[in-house]
Amino acid sequence: MSTRRILILGGTTEARLLAERLAARDDINVTVSLAGRTRKPLDMPATIRVGGFGGAGGLAEYLRAEAIDALVDATHPFAATMSFNAAEAARLAGVPLLALARAPWEHQPGDIWREAADVAEAVSLLGATSRRVLVALGRNEVSALEAAPQHAYWVRSVDPVEPPLRLDEAHYIVARGPFPEGEERDLLKRHRIDAVLAKNSGGDATYGKIAAARTLGIEVILVKRPPRPEVPTAGSVEAAMVWLNAHPAALALRGE
Repeated sequence: MSTRRILILGGTTEARLLAERLAARDDINVTVSLAGRTRKPLDMPATIRVGGFGGAGGLAEYLRAEAIDALVDATHPFAATMSFNAAEAARLAGVPLLALARAPWEHQPGDIWREAADVAEAVSLLGATSRRVLVALGRNEVSALEAAPQHAYWVRSVDPVEPPLRLDEAHYIVARGPFPEGEERDLLKRHRIDAVLAKNSGGDATYGKIAAARTLGIEVILVKRPPRPEVPTAGSVEAAMVWLNAHPAALALRGE
């Protein structure tokens, strides 16, 4: 029985769940690559690789050197540079590529939404008058808040924000999802939040704040997703498994 070698570009819940599904199979050897931005990633039943590849060329060389049979891009929806590198690397190495991408959140009746092209625009949309803002942007981009010091911020991230922001009123919540709607509603009421600032990451794990804001009539300012390469895409782990199971080209392209 031939063993297929699968590389998952990870960092998302979907990447972890796919790795768990694949690890149960004897015919697949799975490696998960992490960027290394989260200090203590959750354990996964797979070989873990941490760090960058050196662009598309470096990733292509890795795919060749490790005899990878299929590449799954399960990075965060906002990791657009990595996704374009993955598409180019897969082309260079002749390796089938699947993007595992959760659907974005869509406006529902009762939502009070404004959308921004990037984080800087989203911060500007908070306006000049002081507001109390729940921030869910990821710790690597919250420095943009310093451009609007008039607001009070509750910044939530998996790892601590270091160094602290140069703001008079910045509060930090270190937590890892999922965040149920009821708990999010309690948090918003406890801190008298009147705006939520977030990326349109999609998925169920962090949707609670969106649903809670809808219930409480709180405005949500969402950063739109960046463009991604046009490649075969699965919207769920189950769909990704179907693609991997029905993709003989993953071996045929290597002449095996």
